[in-house]
Amino acid sequence: MPIIVDEVVISVEVGNASSGGAATPPAPEADRQALIAECVEQVLEILRQEREP
Repeated sequence: MPIIVDEVVISVEVGNASSGGAATPPAPEADRQALIAECVEQVLEILRQEREP
């Protein structure tokens, strides 16, 4: 059965609050884009694995 994805919404929060530290300052734009790209690649890989018979 094929899976059709019309829209993918990815929300990521990166911080150190769970270890008791203060939140880190916002990442530079290049780091942010790299993080988003990595997240998208992982989601696409999961979708590819789900499509395999």
